[in-house]
Amino acid sequence: MKVPRILKSWETFLVFLLVGVVLAFGAVNPSFLNLDNLLYSTSDFAHIMLAALPLTLVIITAGIDISISAVMGLSAVVLGVTWQGGANIFVAMGIALLVGIAAGAINGLLVANTDVNPLVITLGTLFLYSGIATGIAGSLGASGYEGISGLPRSFTRLAHGSVGPVPYPFIIILVLVGVYSVLLHMTRFGRSLYLIGVNPDAARFSGIPVKRVIVIAYMLSGLGSALAGAMLTAYFTSARSDLGSEALLPTITAVVLGGTDILGGSGTIVGTFLASMVLGYLKQGLLAVGVTNDVSQVVIGSLLIIVVAAKLLAGEMNRKRLNRRALQARDSVKGGGVPS
Repeated sequence: MKVPRILKSWETFLVFLLVGVVLAFGAVNPSFLNLDNLLYSTSDFAHIMLAALPLTLVIITAGIDISISAVMGLSAVVLGVTWQGGANIFVAMGIALLVGIAAGAINGLLVANTDVNPLVITLGTLFLYSGIATGIAGSLGASGYEGISGLPRSFTRLAHGSVGPVPYPFIIILVLVGVYSVLLHMTRFGRSLYLIGVNPDAARFSGIPVKRVIVIAYMLSGLGSALAGAMLTAYFTSARSDLGSEALLPTITAVVLGGTDILGGSGTIVGTFLASMVLGYLKQGLLAVGVTNDVSQVVIGSLLIIVVAAKLLAGEMNRKRLNRRALQARDSVKGGGVPS
């Protein structure tokens, strides 16, 4: 009997992995299986999903954006400073999101118009944005643990409010999963991302505005990071420059574990979403059984290495298999002779 294609997909494997992680920790601590607790705990790692979803678009183009954690902190500080200056809290949030888009645009313009590796470029902007955020916070005496506090309840409810048992952040994430999925799989822009990741020269010869597509992808990544920074600000009820400082590793791991090729050309939004859930519940479960945050970071880092190595190995094995088939087909043609 032929196995349905959907059952052989990476996303299906992630669904089983997610269920396995939840059940495994539920066996140790039965309260972990409470549906309300599972839904509520998504707020603890919502910022990872908010940043990982658009980062998927960047990595599909064979790029990378490691400045996302700095953009989170920068947007958080801009939000707090703007509100402290007298602006409405949601106007301040809008300005913070625009700052994130601008930061992403700078990354995209540098990547698209130079031959410098995106890793090097975004490493530089990581320090740049982090330095700006720290400088702004320090000049206002808000560089400590407290940061800029006293934010309105109408804003902090974004992270702590819910519709029934479903938290607002998770609702926002589900909406974004739908929006990004449509953008990636049902538009010309999405198809362009894949082609650029496979072969940017072929994409250029096909009439695709490669530079513009790359810049937009990085702008979306900047927007996602800024939104994550705003969500962290609401979650901790204070704006600090160090918000998101530990988000880089789990965000990239979520994208790669979700099936996106680190070398570009393949990936899905649903895969990234499911992988983010797996990593989020894995960390929550480890903390629930007494594992420290430092050790959980080691687990996530190890998982990233294993996934990347496994994908590279699988790609090499697939390449050799295709080469063997090509050689067998050639030998078969030679053995049969050439028709007269």
